[in-house]
Amino acid sequence: MAALKALIRYFSYLFHGLLALFLLAVSGLALVSGVQNLHLGMLPWTGSTLIYVVFFGSLYGLLSVVLAIRGSWQVLFFLWSLAVAVLLVKGYVFSGYHFSTGEAAKAGYLMLASVIALIGAWWAMFQTDPRGRY
Repeated sequence: MAALKALIRYFSYLFHGLLALFLLAVSGLALVSGVQNLHLGMLPWTGSTLIYVVFFGSLYGLLSVVLAIRGSWQVLFFLWSLAVAVLLVKGYVFSGYHFSTGEAAKAGYLMLASVIALIGAWWAMFQTDPRGRY
């Protein structure tokens, strides 16, 4: 069981690290280029508010991943993971979002990965050894 927990925890770090880097790059490019029409229809924000929320949110996410990997402030990482899972499920399932052809399966995989990563973040909060062993 300890090996499974460690594997899911490492998946969580990888998933959220890559997600935060991707979102930072997208929002950073939008900020630098001056484009104010970033479209992420599954999120409740629009325009420049969306860009700033994604930019500072991804900075928070990246910081929380780094701190969780180092063994401190795992609760911040769990809160980031929870926010990602809630926003994805709310945005894709419980909103008026319309899928284009083939997008529903990708969104489903993304939501499943975020829920698995949320479980890994939960287990990371109760990690007993700061070097990553239980």
